[in-house]
Amino acid sequence: MKKLLNGLALSLLSLSAFAQPRLPKGYYWDSLPNGLQVVVIENSKVPLATIEIAVKNGAYTEGPEYSGLSHLFEHMFFKANKDYPDQEKFLKRTQELGAIWNGTTGDERVNYFFTFAKDSLNAGLHFMNSAIRFPIYRQEDMAKERPVVDGEFQRNESNPYFQLWYNINKKMWGDLFTRKNPIGDHHIINTATPEKMMIIKNKYYVPNNSLLVVCGDVKKDDVFSQVTAIFGSWERSDPNPHLKYPIPEFPPLTHTDYFIKESSIAQTPFIMYEWQGPDTRNDSAATLAADLFSTVLGLNASKFQQALVSTGLASYASMSYQTEKYVGPIIITLVPNPMKLKECVTTLEQQIALMADENYITDEQIADAKQVMRNKIRQEEKPSALASELTYWWCSASLNYATDYFSNIEKVTRQDIQDYLKKYVVNKSHIAGMIINAEMNKTLKPADYFKPAN
Repeated sequence: MKKLLNGLALSLLSLSAFAQPRLPKGYYWDSLPNGLQVVVIENSKVPLATIEIAVKNGAYTEGPEYSGLSHLFEHMFFKANKDYPDQEKFLKRTQELGAIWNGTTGDERVNYFFTFAKDSLNAGLHFMNSAIRFPIYRQEDMAKERPVVDGEFQRNESNPYFQLWYNINKKMWGDLFTRKNPIGDHHIINTATPEKMMIIKNKYYVPNNSLLVVCGDVKKDDVFSQVTAIFGSWERSDPNPHLKYPIPEFPPLTHTDYFIKESSIAQTPFIMYEWQGPDTRNDSAATLAADLFSTVLGLNASKFQQALVSTGLASYASMSYQTEKYVGPIIITLVPNPMKLKECVTTLEQQIALMADENYITDEQIADAKQVMRNKIRQEEKPSALASELTYWWCSASLNYATDYFSNIEKVTRQDIQDYLKKYVVNKSHIAGMIINAEMNKTLKPADYFKPAN
């Protein structure tokens, strides 16, 4: 009976996961019997088509022994497969199709896309099918690509902002740090094997963990027909990978910690504060308030900018929130005026303490921020980018969340923002770090004042 009930629960979960979502005008959704979800976006502004596939994979699926390998896998995607058995043939085919192509790896999504003339739609779908379903991991290809991926890591390490972010997040996430670090680990990247690539493929690269989006000068019925013919035989995973390999819950941060890191590449100090914020599984309303409040703080008229940048205490100050399904981070980034470092730190702490006050932001600023957010999305709205935007929301929220995003942003009130700040930021445990060179550290003595309040 227990097995029967568990099976029924999984079946109901599957049905609910594939319920017809709400979508904007011109967007059309379907699901193949194997669980592959498909969205067609009809947009005839230019005679092009974009095919993008997204997989719920990335840092959050990686224990220490796989740290960075979702990113390496992304690079290997553009190498060899059964139809194009070496990279030279793969690249030649992209040239024949006139394709622009790329991929990205984040915390909760790995995505790949090709953009080409609309007349190449069928050929493009076949090309994507070969790459996503039938990769070949050759030792010689991996030997070439491992240093490329590790080179990205090394270039990041030459950036003081990255060094600070990296050290803060090691403290923030503890034993689960690898699940918030897409760039990975040098040793794991440089010792990766074809066998590990195949393990990732078999775990996560299955139709019922993927979303295929076709956007551009296309017709939905034609696309659905072609996708069914080409991808319909892709074998699903039962149960879904995220039921079979559940993501561990990130434990709440229970203490506040400050640190100072010396680095010769920090020509000027950088300061970063980070909190554990809301996520779309447990508090989707607060994710909207977080986005809106961050936008308010970016306004020149905000008290935050007036206190820190307009006074000359800092050359840059921002607050950001990253929407995620598993604990989105809230980050304040500050580039202080070195000659006013102590005053800058004191003022920043005062601003954080005031953020949840009723009069910290105005109704006019909230309205302005909502308009800024609407304008920003319109400026970035081009056919080839629509697919990527949608797959991000699908992986870290839902299609309904994406469709309702701006209508729900309009509903966010000052009280919603105050509730968010009281729950996640003001007087809450956080990690704060400063990166500074040795000479400035010796002269300015930030350890005397860059520390938790008593």
